[in-house]
Amino acid sequence: MLAIRLVSGPTRPDTLVLPVRPGGPDAPPVLAPTAVPTGDDVHAEATALLPAARLTGAVGEVREHLRPGGAPSRLWLLGVGDGDEPDWRSAGAALARAGKDETQITISVSDGAAALRGLVEGLLLGSYRFRLTEAGPRPALAQVDLLVADPEALADTLAAARTTAEMTALARDLTNTPSSTKHPEWFADQVTAAASGRPDLHLRVRGPRELADEGFGGILAVGGGSARGPRLVELDWRPAGARTHVVLVGKGITFDTGGISIKPVPAMKLMRKDMAGAAAVVAATLGAAALRLPVRVTTLTPLAENMVSGSAFRPGDVIRHYGGLTSESTNSDAEGRLVLADAMAYAVRELKPDLLVDLATLTGANAVALGKRHAALYSENDDLAAGLLAGITAAGERAWRMPLADDYLEYLASDLADLHSSPARGAGSVVAALFLREFTGDLRDRWAHLDMSAPSWSDDVHGELVKGATGWGVRGLLRWLATLG
Repeated sequence: MLAIRLVSGPTRPDTLVLPVRPGGPDAPPVLAPTAVPTGDDVHAEATALLPAARLTGAVGEVREHLRPGGAPSRLWLLGVGDGDEPDWRSAGAALARAGKDETQITISVSDGAAALRGLVEGLLLGSYRFRLTEAGPRPALAQVDLLVADPEALADTLAAARTTAEMTALARDLTNTPSSTKHPEWFADQVTAAASGRPDLHLRVRGPRELADEGFGGILAVGGGSARGPRLVELDWRPAGARTHVVLVGKGITFDTGGISIKPVPAMKLMRKDMAGAAAVVAATLGAAALRLPVRVTTLTPLAENMVSGSAFRPGDVIRHYGGLTSESTNSDAEGRLVLADAMAYAVRELKPDLLVDLATLTGANAVALGKRHAALYSENDDLAAGLLAGITAAGERAWRMPLADDYLEYLASDLADLHSSPARGAGSVVAALFLREFTGDLRDRWAHLDMSAPSWSDDVHGELVKGATGWGVRGLLRWLATLG
């Protein structure tokens, strides 16, 4: 990751970046106020450049001006829009991409922690890169100095932004990793390594034998078709004095062929991302530990490969979940809810938390309803839903609350089992959420489900997102968890 430091001056950078804001209706753009004034000569020169540079001040605009023999030798003008945290985040990402061939840049930052946090997150997330080969050009940018009035006062803000970006990058790495490498045991090993040496973190990994002994029938059914057995990772951040206990559950299908109900090739090729929910909740828990958030967080990641083989579960099978509820599955491609059901039932019965939240790349219906950038949020608790949405929005992610319509409950009826897990009728994302609700027990009114299949992956570069895994959920969860202490 980029090395970012706070400086108050004096500095003589080769490249100085000045923020630009729109000037208002029918008015030219203007230089935005900064915490540390630039020299009069540089300020005057930048102001004179604005009309010629054809800037509007819109977020992410970048213009370079060469100053041979001057100090700095390059002056960059960066559009920051209204200058709020989301605008600085997007501007930082645009700058990281535009400045990839520089080795060091200095940015004159507007005053305030929000602007700084947005800028740092944008710089780090926008410069994210995942490749399994060393071939090809690599960005040269290694050092960014942020010119602020009081570096010591903003040190904690910088640390929080860096931790958030690092944990988001971890979730992106886990999700981007090809499934030729990634399987349940591998994922569990990555969590073990990441949690090692961190105080107040406790880890337990259940293998196939323990899952069978304890009755995790959904995880075993989905993972039964693979030569690489399933796992259940339980990661517990347990700070002294925590008054609130949150359980996060993340779907961890390390590859999804659809099983016997096999997917077509176009739908299968990106199924390495079907564990993005597990990656997000693990990274958020590690982030809570790194930030020492005063809330207990237990993460459960049910991990399985949904493969085709003679031992794969069949359409029409009845599965006995943890706790005893049974479900009939007539579509083995509706597998995520089966592993989540086990983990959620375990959380309710054994962990007894105050709040239960699950994240899952659960349905294609999420994208049909809300497009590529919004998750679907389901909850019967208005305060919980509002708190999650506020954290998600503050972090620069997107979600929309959807109805848990009891009208569709009839579709979950089965002639053979307690529930039908894969009905072909009803609104797909809503019906999946209703199925999960059946496993929340007395936490039904303190549970939220986030169907984040669509925003877990980006097909293009947009703001702080790059092509590939987005790490959706890490930032929003960390913002929300920070409000619970």
